[in-house]
Amino acid sequence: MSTKVPQNIEDQEIDIVQVSKSIGNFFSRINANIFRLIQFFVRNWVIALILVLSGFGLGLLIDMTQKKYNHEIIVAPNFDSTEYLYAKIDLIYSKIKEGDTLFLKNTVGIQYPKNLKFIAIRPISDVYKLIENKPENFELIKLMADNGDIKKIIEDNLTSKNYRYHRISISTDEIADSKKIIEPLLIFLNRTEFYKKIQEARLVNVKEKMKQNDSTISQIDGILKEFSNTANSPQKSNSLVYYNENTQLNEVIKTKGDLINEQGSHRIELIGYDKVIKDISTTVNIEKEGFFYGHMKLIFPVLFVFLYILLHFFKAFYRKQKLLIVEKTNV
Repeated sequence: MSTKVPQNIEDQEIDIVQVSKSIGNFFSRINANIFRLIQFFVRNWVIALILVLSGFGLGLLIDMTQKKYNHEIIVAPNFDSTEYLYAKIDLIYSKIKEGDTLFLKNTVGIQYPKNLKFIAIRPISDVYKLIENKPENFELIKLMADNGDIKKIIEDNLTSKNYRYHRISISTDEIADSKKIIEPLLIFLNRTEFYKKIQEARLVNVKEKMKQNDSTISQIDGILKEFSNTANSPQKSNSLVYYNENTQLNEVIKTKGDLINEQGSHRIELIGYDKVIKDISTTVNIEKEGFFYGHMKLIFPVLFVFLYILLHFFKAFYRKQKLLIVEKTNV
């Protein structure tokens, strides 16, 4: 046992020395490579400077001329026109891809169709609004969630199209004028005879319902006034309706409250029913953001210098391998 311990210690010392030498050699190689890289730039500083200036100039030109602007319209399709809205947006996008500027200008009404590069529509997810006061929607989503991922169910195409609000995204390569792109687009989307007839019928129905509700509220007010007058009168009328512990009176008051709330909802409906595709808000000329976008003046100089270094090392590698092959052939 005693004869092996010094040998193990000696082996460990040798291993430590070898590791130290390896680490030292590694850092020496790094220092040598850094020195060679500095030498390379010292010898080729003129070429490197030309590449940096050329890359900066080209990148600056691209940053100034290749700007992209995004525009967003939040809309609310009325009268079950969601499928119609999506079909129209898909049609416009297909015409953009085909380069059909005549359709975009003459049919849609966009004055500078060549500037239009992209259009898409996506729903604004609001599952709480979807199931609000609609137990059937809640039960349906609950049933679907039991058989799958709730997130996928909420974002599913069939579910998402039932959301109230949707976002139309537009992209142009120049600053856009709302009157030349957004307004013509909305006019085009609302140019539909079928849904306009539904709009007219729905407006008539809502106004008639409001008229009936106002009449019912007036009748309830009459009943409450009569009850109040009779209750405060010293003489009780034989024709007075008897209210058992005010139960029927409470029901009448509750009915009046429900009708008032319904009238408020109808007034809000009428505000949104002035268009088939109601525009809620519009945001224009949001400059595009991204890692590469707007930074080409910095990316191109680095890229050009890197490619030059790569080319230099490739040539050096080629010459070295060629010499090795020649030496082997001579041997």
